Amino acid sequence: MPDDSANGANHFLKSFSDPDAVARYPEGPKRFVPGFDGLHRMTGVLLAEKAPRIARVLVLGAGGGLELKALADAHPHWRFVGVDPAAEMLRLAERTLGPHMDRVELVEGYIDDAPEGPFDAATCLLTLHFLAPPERERTVRQIHRRLVPGAPFVAAHGSFPQRPAERGLWLDRYAAYAVASGADPEQANAARTAVEASVQMLSPEEDEAVLRKGGFSDAQLFYSAFTWRGWVAHA
Repeated sequence: MPDDSANGANHFLKSFSDPDAVARYPEGPKRFVPGFDGLHRMTGVLLAEKAPRIARVLVLGAGGGLELKALADAHPHWRFVGVDPAAEMLRLAERTLGPHMDRVELVEGYIDDAPEGPFDAATCLLTLHFLAPPERERTVRQIHRRLVPGAPFVAAHGSFPQRPAERGLWLDRYAAYAVASGADPEQANAARTAVEASVQMLSPEEDEAVLRKGGFSDAQLFYSAFTWRGWVAHA
């Protein structure tokens, strides 16, 4: 597996900068991520357990605006800062959010470009798997330090067994689920190839270790669906 996270991230960042690919982006997650809409609803429920009624929420990897819209729809008193390195995806987020934009600040960049906070809650959905373990841990640590004590953090991304005998099988299931959900088989297999070649997936146990090293000692698994896992933790 390659150990250069920049190559993996840049492979996908390039597609996220293509206006035609970005226009098709909203179709993708629902086909590749089981329970995608439910993941957003669960995220809102978990954040609301600890976040105040009037909360400031950091959304890292916000491009496209799908989770921002879901959270803004469900929580009309929350305000958001959405951070993403792809300018074209942020333009899509503006269109997706529509009237919610009066409660959203969009920032082009990475975690170091995010405001210092403090934030009452944070999310990072379908994003951390693009980063190699050291940068992943550093990013989690930077999220942690921007949160008020006790604030909730929800992370969900690709995470599945990485033993050689199992990894290929899970990637096959990743593509097969997308096809079963209506994705073009050629597109699904191309996505599988890209993930295998360019993304540094970790096992769920390794991902939980990253969260602990980043400052979140109480991470709880709440979502597990084929090649995807999600955790909630508190600062």
